[in-house]
Amino acid sequence: MPLRVVIAEDEAIIRMDLRETLEEEGYVVVGETGRGDTVVDLIRDTMPDLAILDIKMPGADGLEAARTINAERLCGVLMLTAFSQREVVEEARDAGALAFLVKPFQKSDLIPAIEVAMGRFRELQALTGEVDTLGEQLESRKVTDRAKGLLMDELSLSEADAFAFIQKTAMAERTRMRDVADRILDGSLRPATD
Repeated sequence: MPLRVVIAEDEAIIRMDLRETLEEEGYVVVGETGRGDTVVDLIRDTMPDLAILDIKMPGADGLEAARTINAERLCGVLMLTAFSQREVVEEARDAGALAFLVKPFQKSDLIPAIEVAMGRFRELQALTGEVDTLGEQLESRKVTDRAKGLLMDELSLSEADAFAFIQKTAMAERTRMRDVADRILDGSLRPATD
């Protein structure tokens, strides 16, 4: 699948050059704008892999847009600017830019910057997925521990017997232990008494 890109650059000639270069390299430009206050909605609508944002644009600057894009994890961000002062680069980094390119730039600079931005974005997505998975596992464990404690208190089961009941029920019903634990906690499931 070719990389899908949105361009936000207020200078029409630079926007046109970017589009041509990207298309020559096999990327697909799914949207473009010259205004910073419309780029986030454009990105939400087109769902690109990468946004190339100029820092200075009418309506809102690229830094503001980058912060929103980063907070919502919409896509990777490559910042363009005519300014290369350290504080501008740091602001772009802090706003969520994954790569930075100073205008005027060459095609030989653009493509590596895109690849760096996308590599970093994929790494962030993978890490976010791992964090989400770990969070879900931790929450499942907490719910299972609460259900186990309830069985121990109500039915005087040992910890091993309470855990075994949850585990065996999940296996027999081909469901998650978390689902069994939820049913124990809401009172709809208890072990059969002899």
